[in-house]
Amino acid sequence: MADPRIYPQRPFLAVSAAIMRDGKVLAVRRARKPALNLYTMPGGVVETGETLFEAVTREVHEETALTIEPVALAGHREAIQRDAQGKVERHFIILCFAARWLSGEVVLNEELDDARWLTLPELDGLRTTDGLTEIVAAAAGQLGVKV
Repeated sequence: MADPRIYPQRPFLAVSAAIMRDGKVLAVRRARKPALNLYTMPGGVVETGETLFEAVTREVHEETALTIEPVALAGHREAIQRDAQGKVERHFIILCFAARWLSGEVVLNEELDDARWLTLPELDGLRTTDGLTEIVAAAAGQLGVKV
């Protein structure tokens, strides 16, 4: 069966989390397309019947094994990827939440090949998804954390 997220009929709603722990944020590096080798926030697609907080909590746990507490919306991004002919190959609306780390340690998997707890200046030195630094700064502000 074809992946409905590739050449979609509509945008997909996704969530991610800027997770704060001891003044640092978790950055994960994607191990597969479409964000291969880019650092970003853990997250994924919202499933039918889930609230946004439920979705971000589930996705973070599935991807990292961490337990988090989502607190507030930190911002959003639109990820639209076109093929060589200009046709929309992928389209995601991503809502990023400010979240607190509660428990667990990151366990890497087939989706993620690196994970680091970083300060904002350390994040600036990495190849990241568009707008990541701004989202992390907004999330830190929501939580009253200096990163």
